[in-house]
Amino acid sequence: MKKDQRLHREPDRRVRRSLVVALATAALLAAAALTVVGVRLEQVHLAYRLDALRSERARAQDRIRQLEIEVATLRSPSRIEAKARQIGLVVAARDQIRLAKEYVAGGTGLAAAGRRAASLPVTRPPAQ
Repeated sequence: MKKDQRLHREPDRRVRRSLVVALATAALLAAAALTVVGVRLEQVHLAYRLDALRSERARAQDRIRQLEIEVATLRSPSRIEAKARQIGLVVAARDQIRLAKEYVAGGTGLAAAGRRAASLPVTRPPAQ
């Protein structure tokens, strides 16, 4: 071999093909791994969101229970009576109570009497 001679080697097509296949396989595996990691991250994110929503729901239910208790307390007859006395209201006298049937339109009650009186002719006293 002379000094100025160079060795030349023919590229093997099988090696190039196997290298391309190996790179494609590696790219597919990397893409699959990234997809799995992305799905797992989304799962963790959704799990945190679900926990937050569950705790928010529990707080809302507690608040609803507290408000229901408060409404029941505010509507209690003894409290209403105490507030009425505090502002000066007293229990109605027997003659101040009117039954609803007295005001029902029909043949009985004050409503009927008022209508009968209105239908009677008006008589005016003689002028002096």
